[in-house]
Amino acid sequence: MELGLVGLGKMGGNMRERIRRAGHTVIGYDRNPDLADVHSLEELVGKLKGPRVVWVMVPAGAATQSTVDELAALLEPGDVVVDGGNSRWTDDEKHAVELGIKGIGFVDCGVSGGVWGLENGYALMYGGDAENVAKVQPVFDALKPEGDFGAVHAGKVGAGHFAKMVHNGIEYAMMQAYAEGWELLEKVDSVTDVREVFRSWQEGTVIRSWLLDLAVNALDEDEHLEKLKGFAQDSGEGRWTVEAAIDHAVPLPAITASLFARFASRQDDSPQMKMIAALRNQFGGHAVEKA
Repeated sequence: MELGLVGLGKMGGNMRERIRRAGHTVIGYDRNPDLADVHSLEELVGKLKGPRVVWVMVPAGAATQSTVDELAALLEPGDVVVDGGNSRWTDDEKHAVELGIKGIGFVDCGVSGGVWGLENGYALMYGGDAENVAKVQPVFDALKPEGDFGAVHAGKVGAGHFAKMVHNGIEYAMMQAYAEGWELLEKVDSVTDVREVFRSWQEGTVIRSWLLDLAVNALDEDEHLEKLKGFAQDSGEGRWTVEAAIDHAVPLPAITASLFARFASRQDDSPQMKMIAALRNQFGGHAVEKA
């Protein structure tokens, strides 16, 4: 089939290559002309035969909204827009209504796989009407990992990004657990080779995972992570997961704590710890360190 792909960064560029390897035609547009096959969205739409499918891989929020708005003016009834970025599921519902007024279908797709997806395939979670999903199915089949698993029609519009959001929330908690265990192992004198302890866990243990494999890769490159600063950004899905949990009264203590740990990493001199140190000094006479 033919596909228009908007956004050819680290994810989008590799996705274009994987889809082409499966024998499909991909016409890509990016603001960087060195990456693009065409020079505008209008040119991209003009090169596709109907019914068209245009997959959007741009940052969530304003960039996605402006792209959807422009496509709404260019596409025709029966065409389909796929949002494969990290949009919030509530934005999907809005986009589906906006495009639906013009007879244009909408599918949201959570994509996981990062820089490894080109060779290993991308885990896909998509939401939308069966009719619209069917028009995109050859691309889903091209992108997914080999085998019976790795892709799911999760439900109605918004279900794909909601599922990917929860996936990323779980990822936050898993990474935090590995990070806490690593720090504790590094701290004690009795453990003399933390990297090899992590490596030993890769076989036969209940905590083996791809994240553990990546942790070992990182330790092979920098055994004590001395080249890195203890700062971790969050891309939004962790926050949205916690907000959704509050809205539905679902307790998520591990995921919530892992999100707050990201926030703590951005403080060189934690204001909260200043108050805790002051209180410990007040009630117990515990020593405090001066700034």
